[in-house]
Amino acid sequence: MRIVSGIQPTGNLHLGNYLGAIRNWVKMQDEVAAGGGQSLYFLADLHAISMPHVPADLAANTREMVAALVACGIDPDKSILFNQTQVPAHAELQWLLNGTARMGWLNRMTQWKDKAGKNREGASVALFTYPVLQAADVLLYQATHVPVGEDQKQHLELARDIAQKFNNDFATEDAPVFTLPEPIIPPEAARVMSLRDGSGKMSKSDPSDMSRINLTDDADTIMTKVKKAKTDPEPLPGDKGGLDGRPEAANLVGIYAAMAGCNVDAVLADFGGKGFGAFKPALGELLVDKLAPINARFVELRQDRAALDAILRQGAERARALAAPTLAATYDALGLVRG
Repeated sequence: MRIVSGIQPTGNLHLGNYLGAIRNWVKMQDEVAAGGGQSLYFLADLHAISMPHVPADLAANTREMVAALVACGIDPDKSILFNQTQVPAHAELQWLLNGTARMGWLNRMTQWKDKAGKNREGASVALFTYPVLQAADVLLYQATHVPVGEDQKQHLELARDIAQKFNNDFATEDAPVFTLPEPIIPPEAARVMSLRDGSGKMSKSDPSDMSRINLTDDADTIMTKVKKAKTDPEPLPGDKGGLDGRPEAANLVGIYAAMAGCNVDAVLADFGGKGFGAFKPALGELLVDKLAPINARFVELRQDRAALDAILRQGAERARALAAPTLAATYDALGLVRG
C-alpha cells in the first residue's frame, strides 16, 4: 500500500485543517507503516503559483507548514515529507501527461469553474492545468490509495482517466505504466465550521481571527475565542436530532466530539440540558489540553529553519528515488530519446 497526499502551503493552519485532514494523515501514516506500506506527504508549492501569490510568503509558509505537520505528528522517519519543487519529476510528468489529458475533461472541473469565475480569459494556464499536475503528483509514485475529501473526488477520477488512457495508448495490458489509484475517504474527517457563522467553513481567509482556532493560538486566546463563539440561547439537547437547525451549537458539539474521540450523542449525554455557560469552558479546556503540545512543538520548530530545510531535503531525496523509474518508463513509452 502506498498513500500519496498533498497540501498547499498557505500558512496559518487552524483547527479545521487539523481535524479535517492532518490528524487523519497521522493516523494513516502509523497504520500504513505498521502494515509495511509507505506514505508520501508533500507541500504543493507548485500548485500555489497557479494563483497570485507573494514569493516571500510562499517560501515562509512552506517552512511553516513543515513545522505544523511535524508538530501534529507527521514523522519524517515513518513518512516521506517533501515539497514538490525539490522533485522536478512532478513538473516533468505533468508536461508528459498534458498530451493525454483532454480539454473537455479539464473544462468540466468544478474547481476550475469556481476559481476562475467569470474571468476565465484572465485566469492563468496553470489554474486550468492544475488537475493534470495533481494527476502527476500521485501517478508518479504508483500510488495505490489517495485520501480525498468530497471536493477532490473529481480530481482523482481525472487522474484515473489520464492513467487509463495513457496505459491504453502507450502500454500493454500486462505491463501498464501507471497504477490506477483508489480513493480513501476518511470516515472521521470532521467538518469544522466558523466560530462566528455555523453555516460557513472555518477558514484562514475569513477577515475575523475570532472565527477560527489557529494552531499558533496560546491557551488564553483559545479560551477567549471559544467563550465568544456565536451560539443560541437554548440549552443543549439530549440527542443529536435536537441540533437540527442550530448550526453554531452543532459545530461546537462536533468539535468537542472530534477532539474527545467520541460521538456527538456521547457529548450530549454529558451536557444535554446544560447551557453554553457550562459547555464553552469545558470545550475550551479540552482544546487547550489537546492543542498545547502541538502548539509548543510548532512554535519551537518554526524557529529552526535549518532543521525544516533538512526535513524537506531528506524527504525529497527519497521521493526522487521513488519517482525515477516511473518517469523513465513514461519517457520510454512515449518514444522520447533521452540519451
